[in-house]
Amino acid sequence: MIPHFRRNAIGAAVLSLAPLAGMAQTPSPAPAVQPAAASAASLPEIAVTGNPLGASDLIAPTTTLSGDRLLMRSESTLGETLDRLPGVSSSYFGPNASRPIIRGLDGDRIRILQNGGGLSDVSSLSYDHAVPVDALVTERVEVLRGPSALQYGGSAVGGVVNVIDNRIPTEPIDGFGGRADFGYSTGNKEKNGGVLLEGGNGRLALHVDAFSRDSKDVSVPIDLECSKPGRPWLARRICNSANEAHGGALGGTLFFDQGWIGASASTYRSNYGTVAEDDVSIGMKSDRYAIEGEWRPGGFFTSIHAKLSHTDYRHTEFEGREPGTTFSNWGNDLRIEARHRRIGNLEGLIGFSSERNRFAADGEEAFAPHSRTRSDALFLHEELGTSWGRLSFGARTEKVRVTSFGYPDDPSVTRFAVGERTFNPHSAALGALVNLSPQWQLTSNLAYTERAPKDYELLANGPHVATGAWEIGDPTLSKEKSTGFDLGAQWKSGPNTARVNAYVTHFRNYIGLTASGRTLDEEGEVVTDPEATDTLAEYRYGGVRARFTGIEANGNLRLLGTDGFARMSDAGTLDLEWRGDIVRAKNLDTGEPLPRIAPLRVGATLAYGNGPWSARFGFDYNAAQRRVPSVGARETDAYTLWNASIAYRMKVQRANLTWYARIDNITNKLAYSPTSILTTTVYPAAPLPGRTLKVGLRVTF
Repeated sequence: MIPHFRRNAIGAAVLSLAPLAGMAQTPSPAPAVQPAAASAASLPEIAVTGNPLGASDLIAPTTTLSGDRLLMRSESTLGETLDRLPGVSSSYFGPNASRPIIRGLDGDRIRILQNGGGLSDVSSLSYDHAVPVDALVTERVEVLRGPSALQYGGSAVGGVVNVIDNRIPTEPIDGFGGRADFGYSTGNKEKNGGVLLEGGNGRLALHVDAFSRDSKDVSVPIDLECSKPGRPWLARRICNSANEAHGGALGGTLFFDQGWIGASASTYRSNYGTVAEDDVSIGMKSDRYAIEGEWRPGGFFTSIHAKLSHTDYRHTEFEGREPGTTFSNWGNDLRIEARHRRIGNLEGLIGFSSERNRFAADGEEAFAPHSRTRSDALFLHEELGTSWGRLSFGARTEKVRVTSFGYPDDPSVTRFAVGERTFNPHSAALGALVNLSPQWQLTSNLAYTERAPKDYELLANGPHVATGAWEIGDPTLSKEKSTGFDLGAQWKSGPNTARVNAYVTHFRNYIGLTASGRTLDEEGEVVTDPEATDTLAEYRYGGVRARFTGIEANGNLRLLGTDGFARMSDAGTLDLEWRGDIVRAKNLDTGEPLPRIAPLRVGATLAYGNGPWSARFGFDYNAAQRRVPSVGARETDAYTLWNASIAYRMKVQRANLTWYARIDNITNKLAYSPTSILTTTVYPAAPLPGRTLKVGLRVTF
C-alpha cells in the first residue's frame, strides 16, 4: 500500500460480585469490640476479562487482585502495584508514573481498561505520563497475560489490565455499606485516604467515592544532588519526586425486570514531579463520563450489554512555574456485546466496538503532531464444552484510520507529516482446557494478532526528554503481526497449588525505537561536532523480526495447619507462597537482545494466619541483566528486596477494622530497575525507593 501521509516541504520523513461487607442487608448488633474471623464468607468472584462468558476455570492465564490482597500490595501507580506478579514487571519512571509490562511487552501492546472500557489517556505515549487511576478507590484488578483477549484489539497482544471500581453498580444493592482507607508512609512522607459509599433499595443503587494522596520526595539509599541549594536534607531523596493527587466519582444504576442501566461521572487530578528533570512537573486532569447497561430480551440473544464512555484528558508540563508543553486527548469508547443462547454445548457472544481519539501536543517539546484515530471492530468469542474440558475460539476484524493534522497552531512548524493512513487488522485465537483429573488441568492458547501502528509510531518527529532522544516515526509502517503460543499446567489440592506457563511469541514486524547512531541539535539538524552540547541521540521507529520466549510459575504450599505437613495446636496456618519468571526477547534481524526486559526473577513469602492476626515475610530477587542492546541500554546488577507485613482484624459495632503495617526494602538495598528507561537516561539519579514503613487502617461497614 502506498501511504497517504505526505511531508511538508522541509520536514523529515469487570465485574465483581463480592459486595462490601454488610451491604446486602443490615447486620445484627454485635458486641462493642471482638476479633474478626480471618476468612470472612464472601460471594464467588467472576473474572470477566479472562473469560467474557463468566466461566470460573479460565483458559487464558489470569491473575486477580482484590480485598486485602490488593490493599497490602497497593502503590501510588498501577505499574508498581502489579510489579512482581508472575510475568508482570513495571516501566518505573520514578514513584509517580509507571505502566505494567507483561511478558516483556509494554506501551500500546498492553491494554489498560477501566471497567472493561477503554482508558483514554496518554500514558502509553511516554514513560513519564501517569495512568489516571488510583488503588484507593479500586475494587479489583484483573491481569490477563498473553494474546488471547482478542475482544480488546491488537493493543492487547501482550495482555490486558482491567481496573474495576464499580462506579456503575452492576448488581442490585439492598441496604447501605462502604469502605474507608487511611495510610501513612515514611519513605516519602505520604498521607493518603479514600472513602467509598454504596447503597440502594433493590431497584436503585448509588455509588460515591473520593480519594487523596500527598507525598514528598522519595528516600533512597544513595546521596543524590538535587538542584535545590540550601536544602541538604534532600540529598538522599529522588529529586523532584513529590506528588499530590485527588479525585472521586458519583454513579448510579436503575434495575428493572429485564436488565439495568447506569451512569457515572468521575474526575482525577494530579500534580507530580518528573524525575528526569529537577524543575519539571506535570499538572494532570482527567474527566470521564460513562453509561452502561444490560438488556435480557429472552430470545436468541439472551443478553445485550453496552457501555459508552467519554474522556477529556489534559496535562501540562511546567518548567518551574512556567507552563510548557500541553498534551490532550479526547476519547469516546463504545462497546456492545450480545450473548446468544446455548446451542448444544456451544455458547458465546458477538460484539462491536468503536473508539474515537483526538490527540494534540502543543509546546516546544511536542514530538508528535495533532492527530485523530478512529477504530471500529467486530469480534466474536465462542466456547464448546466437552466431556474432558472446554475449547474456545475468537476472531476480530478492525478498521483503523489515523489522520495527521500537522501542527495547525504554528504553520512555521513543518517537520510533521500530514495526511491519513488506513489499516485493516485481523486476528484469531484458539484455546483449550483439559481436565486430566480433579487436581490437574492443562491449558493452551494459540493466537495470530495484527496491530495497526499508533499515531506516534507513524508521525513522531521531535525531542522527547523522557527517553532522552529525538524520536522519528515512519509514515510507511505496515501492520505489526505476531503469532503467540502458550502452554500451561495447574495443580490444586486443598490449600496447595502450583501453576506454570511457558510461551513464545514471534513478531514479523515488531515496531520499536532503534538508535540511528546520529546526534541532532534542538532544531533537529545533524550534529557532527563531538564537543557540542544540548544534543539528543536520534531514534527511529521501525519494524523488525522479534521473538519473545518465557516461563512463569507460582504456587502455594501449606507448611503448618490444616492439610499441612504438621498441625498447630492453636489452629494457625503457615503457607509458603512462591513465584518466578524469566523472559528472553531478541531482535532477530540483528541478533541482539531487545531493551528493557526483566531478567530472571524469583520470590517467596511465608504467610501466617491465626484468627484475627496475619503476617507475611518474604523476598523478591532480580538477577543481573546483562542481555542488553549494544547501543542505548545499560546493564543492571542483581538485587534482593526483603519485605514484611502484619495485620490485625477486629469488629467494632457494625464496622470491620483492619489495622496493618508494611515494611518494603527492609535492608535499604540500592537497586535499579532493568525495565525502566531511567536506568539509561538519568542513571544514577532514579534508583528504586529505599526502606519504607507504611501503616494504615481499612474500615468496612
